[in-house]
Amino acid sequence: MWPALADIYGRSVINTNRRATTFAGALIIVGMIAGVLSVVPAVEEPSHLAVISAHEGQVSVGAFSQFIMIPAYVGFALYLYPTLRMENEALSLGFLGFRLIAATFHFIGVILLPLFLVLGQEFAQAGASDASHLEAVGELLRTARDLVNHVALIISLSLGDLLFFYILYRSRLVPRWLSAWGLIGAGLAMSASFSVLFRLTDVVALPYLAINAPLALQSLVLAIWLITKGFDTKTSATGHRHEGPPATSA
Repeated sequence: MWPALADIYGRSVINTNRRATTFAGALIIVGMIAGVLSVVPAVEEPSHLAVISAHEGQVSVGAFSQFIMIPAYVGFALYLYPTLRMENEALSLGFLGFRLIAATFHFIGVILLPLFLVLGQEFAQAGASDASHLEAVGELLRTARDLVNHVALIISLSLGDLLFFYILYRSRLVPRWLSAWGLIGAGLAMSASFSVLFRLTDVVALPYLAINAPLALQSLVLAIWLITKGFDTKTSATGHRHEGPPATSA
């Protein structure tokens, strides 16, 4: 009786893990697509307040897309947390915590975008002296959005990713080359954010995009791996596999 129950329980856990990794991989892709759509080119224009009102659709799509990234990023961590917790509860909690912090910064970024429309409308109706003042406020707002989206948010995500990929590297839930790639990519992403913070590069500059490219490509590969293969729940460097109930003497 017990072997049959153990087999049923084990299959149930494996099926649950496969569904979780499939959904997690799909959420990576959703988050990447939403991230591309969250870019608002009009905000990056030199005289963005003068043109932003004519691109209200861009702002709306950008704000909605960034909002979609919140459940995508947090959902990814929640789907994988039960498995990661079996490997290292403290680090998995840290990973989830950093994802929640990043979600907060995403929400701030969503709120900041409509403010550009408000300033654009004020700018269109302002006189010369007021226009100069509004331009200064608009530049400050753009800097604040860059610091939120490309510094605070990315650093919090990257710190969580370092914990996540370290768990994967130690547990061998995915191939170590994929985990190591993620560790390197997360480190590079953090360095890119610090370069923005210290004004060594701009967010739309080629160096910034190039430094972030390894992690972006790794995320796509990881998404495909999770969808098609999932976690390797049979082999673990830590030995914490949970595919059935503990054996009994009955």
